[in-house]
Amino acid sequence: MAAKDIVEKAITDNKIVVFSKSYCPYCNKAKKLLDSLSAKYTAFELDQREDGSAIQQYLREKTGQNTVPNIFVKEQHVGGCDDLHAANSSGKLQKLLQ
Repeated sequence: MAAKDIVEKAITDNKIVVFSKSYCPYCNKAKKLLDSLSAKYTAFELDQREDGSAIQQYLREKTGQNTVPNIFVKEQHVGGCDDLHAANSSGKLQKLLQ
């Protein structure tokens, strides 16, 4: 399956998707926040996948974001770790999760 198809299917099929790297402290901080909210999410650990770099390249084209985590909630691009925490602080995240 092509990287584009993997990403688009993941975004469509899951309420929350975190494209992550297992060693990334910002990815872990974002996942920890979602865990604290008891929000179920699907994580794609790009450093543990053979197609991880292709997926990250497609995400760069799709979102303009070069870094991980790259987070989607209900098919809406939230952004990275700081964006997720800002959305949580402002109440936007809770509205998206309803």
